[in-house]
Amino acid sequence: MTELNGAEYNAVLFDLDGTLVDTAPDMVAVLHRLQQEHGVDKSPYELARANVSNGAIGLLTVGFPELQFEFGDEMHQLYLEHYAEMVCIESHVFEGLSELLLQLDDMNCPWGVVTNKPEQLTIPLLVGLGLADRAACMVSGDTLSVRKPDPAPLLLGCDIAGVEPETSIYIGDAERDIEAGQRAGMATIAAGYGYITAEDDPREWDADVIATTVDELAQIVLKAVNLDD
Repeated sequence: MTELNGAEYNAVLFDLDGTLVDTAPDMVAVLHRLQQEHGVDKSPYELARANVSNGAIGLLTVGFPELQFEFGDEMHQLYLEHYAEMVCIESHVFEGLSELLLQLDDMNCPWGVVTNKPEQLTIPLLVGLGLADRAACMVSGDTLSVRKPDPAPLLLGCDIAGVEPETSIYIGDAERDIEAGQRAGMATIAAGYGYITAEDDPREWDADVIATTVDELAQIVLKAVNLDD
């Protein structure tokens, strides 16, 4: 296991889908529902799961490869409407991360969420999981006019949480997460256990550390914020 070097860190921000929360069961279920409604064979679960971090457009592209989709088009809106009805049915915090969050809470180490997921889906999900009242910040994909890989959402998250970017950690399972974290001046951890497609290689993202499992991530984070002494 590799550890973060440099500053003593005092805050941890997470990407949402595929990093903090396993939302694939619900998000893939929506895709399968749309495929059934349109008389299309269901995509293999693992293939769809790997694309969940790419959001509704990414999932629709996998499920309907012969079509082209744009943000806000009819199918995209239909997906979001269906998903809003089932945003927190089977979704759950990755096993092991609930314990990490409790440890951060106990030591008054702020943690929060910065995601590209729309606020109308982010907030109900975090409320359903009992995390909304505990998070030091919740920045969604439409909180600002820009999204990751732009660093602005991460900088806003740090500002809301009352922490400095240079002493904060950002964790994500997509290259855009790592790029945003780097541009914000934060330490970065690639969540290698997340939703990563066959074409993606976290080793090419230049993250400070790659955590291949949730357990490894917890150890890296706790050491970085000096909670494992």
